[in-house]
Amino acid sequence: MTQAQVTVSDSAAKQIAQIVAKEPADTMLRVSVEGGGCSGFQYKFDLVQSREADDMAIEKAGVTVLIDPVSVDYLEGSEIDYVDGLIGAAFQVKNPNATAACGCGTSFSI
Repeated sequence: MTQAQVTVSDSAAKQIAQIVAKEPADTMLRVSVEGGGCSGFQYKFDLVQSREADDMAIEKAGVTVLIDPVSVDYLEGSEIDYVDGLIGAAFQVKNPNATAACGCGTSFSI
């Protein structure tokens, strides 16, 4: 698997850097896909200090994003972005595999 399967936007990398700057050294963002949400699957974002041997690690602008192997399958071709809009600011996953998504953008179906 290559890092090209999932990308991190410049705005997401910048926001991750701001978040982890307030955390212990070596803090990384873990993005995963779990069952649940109003559309069947939902994205989960966690701050972690360790990585698993089989994690995909995306390095950008001094930050690291980790994705477990099961979640990589659901996220292939996606971009992790950070959007600051009128209704608030949030991380957003632009997932070409999702056939439907909820209004809030945190859950999806394939």
